[in-house]
Amino acid sequence: MLYLPATIYTKASNSLLSTSLIDSSDSHRSEEDSRRAGTSFSTHMAQHPMNCAELRTAYLSGTKTPADVVETVYERISAADTNAWIAIRKKEAVKADAAALDDPTDQPLYGIPFAVKDNIDYAGLPTTAGCPAYAYEPETNATVVEKLVDAGALLIGKTNMDQFATGLVGTRSPYGACRNVHNDAYISGGSSAGSAVATARGHVAFALGTDTAGSGRVPAAFNGLIGLKPTRGSVSNTGVVPACASLDCVSVFAQTCEDALAVQRVITGFDASDPYSREEADDSNPELTAVSNPTIGIPKPADREFFGDSEAAQLFENTCCQLETFATVVPVETAPFYQTAELLYGGPWVAERFAAVGEFMLENPGAAHPIVEEIIKGGKSYSAVETFEAFYELERLRRRAKAVMADIDALVVPTAGTTYTIEAVRESPFELNSNLGYYTNFVNLLDLSAVSVPVGAFEAGPTFGVTVICPAFADGAVTSIGKELTEST
Repeated sequence: MLYLPATIYTKASNSLLSTSLIDSSDSHRSEEDSRRAGTSFSTHMAQHPMNCAELRTAYLSGTKTPADVVETVYERISAADTNAWIAIRKKEAVKADAAALDDPTDQPLYGIPFAVKDNIDYAGLPTTAGCPAYAYEPETNATVVEKLVDAGALLIGKTNMDQFATGLVGTRSPYGACRNVHNDAYISGGSSAGSAVATARGHVAFALGTDTAGSGRVPAAFNGLIGLKPTRGSVSNTGVVPACASLDCVSVFAQTCEDALAVQRVITGFDASDPYSREEADDSNPELTAVSNPTIGIPKPADREFFGDSEAAQLFENTCCQLETFATVVPVETAPFYQTAELLYGGPWVAERFAAVGEFMLENPGAAHPIVEEIIKGGKSYSAVETFEAFYELERLRRRAKAVMADIDALVVPTAGTTYTIEAVRESPFELNSNLGYYTNFVNLLDLSAVSVPVGAFEAGPTFGVTVICPAFADGAVTSIGKELTEST
């Protein structure tokens, strides 16, 4: 497959300035090269990752300026060997934005560089959703982007993704597969692959993804990041290309729970232009709180699924032991959660994906990634009767899941039960992708908040994460428990 290089655009004219920030012969390795086991990116990871809180302290003390940080960002991107980016703004345009910033005491994200997944609109760059033929030029920013810019954040560019946000692997893109930052033979996770890689490499301090089935959590788990999935409807989806409009959430990748929550506070709020936005969001002000002996539910040993990966099983067992240092840990029934997960791709919610981009696929045969096209076109097969039957089943499962959650403060599960090489995913693209959603697909269907936090690492390099899950609008609590866990690990 011929992979497309990242491009640099001006903000004013959207005109293409160069074909690639990096020589494409080096940036986009051959398929054979990408399969090399054991190739580490430790030299890249030695770079100091960007941290919102540290940057803010440096700005307030005068030891750094936003212009200094912008220079660092572009130096790091230029030196990187990655498929993380689809489009990058011209450095001079970003520096002009930095020069126009107000007083750092007045803007909570003053001078903080960030990226957005390329299904989120920015008026200075095209939106592709990972499909060049789908590309359009948005006239306005997505609501979340507008809020971040108003808070002083500096947009660097737009990141690679599993096309149309359909995948948890990071390999379903004509812009090339995103590779794990710890071992390039392994997947980055998806669909918000580029946002995770760009944040983990220290290109930006935080990035936005989207999360319908786990796309903001799985890449965080594999690349050592915090992946915060806010309560459904608390963050506006206006200006976001839908996957499943009734379930989609804009998510946050960051180095720390504090940073992730600082970003969420900026982007949270009711938006009348988004039909799925919830008015309760205006009353939500997620804050970190002290954690005092919470009751944490975990899957019973017999109900844990690691797809034959004994290393992952041990990493989760270690985490359960760590939870006991600050929480009361109790095994709980997890069947209603897993059964809900099966509905997302085994039920009519696939038809919602077809409602989003199916007409484009029918009018442009062959334009989409073949795996993505097969999945989305499969949504045509569901009848109205089957749809209502699935709605009824979901309500029954919600009742059972709610009863489980009523007895605990949070549920903790593996973010993913295993990890895979890029080659393994290419050889078995459907089954392995499905495995990665085992612990993630149910969260939005059950209207829960969640955060993935890193708690260990596989011997091969990719990190292992667990997801802390709480009821809707408990975003502060879920992140506080995640913070406590990362600090105790």
